[in-house]
Amino acid sequence: MTAQNPWRPTRRRLADTLNAALVPVAACGLALGGLTTWVTAGQAGSPPRITVSPGRVLLPYGDTTQTAAFFDIANTGDADDRLLRVTSAETGGDIELSRHLMTGEAAASRETVTTVSVPARGELSMSPQDVDVVLRSRSGWRAGDLVAFTLHFEHSGTVETLALVVRPGG
Repeated sequence: MTAQNPWRPTRRRLADTLNAALVPVAACGLALGGLTTWVTAGQAGSPPRITVSPGRVLLPYGDTTQTAAFFDIANTGDADDRLLRVTSAETGGDIELSRHLMTGEAAASRETVTTVSVPARGELSMSPQDVDVVLRSRSGWRAGDLVAFTLHFEHSGTVETLALVVRPGG
């Protein structure tokens, strides 16, 4: 009986093995180089950067305690963010985000919204004609008072700010 020949590397086997290993290594190197260039050139973007200007809250009039607050929110980052909710220990109850919709020439309705988008490199300016914060005031508020609010964002966390109590139309 003849002994079997042990496996011997041939030139072709070595070339095939080298090519099989070289292709994924070269692809990874090329991808890493491209990503490094992209980040170094400043094209990778940045997370949302939220700033909130001091807001204003309308002094309720008549027998109602329901009123609205408005904030200007800027996002200087390269990614969108979302305002999830607004809280305050200085109000008299539930606070919700709402959007006003025109339903006719002189009629409008209000709908509660769960979140509000703050676009990358953009602003959200709350107003009575668009998005606002609906809340119940505490008794004793006067024009000129300051009310503390916390705005909760999806990516940026919480931002604390103040709102000045103002007379409607003032």
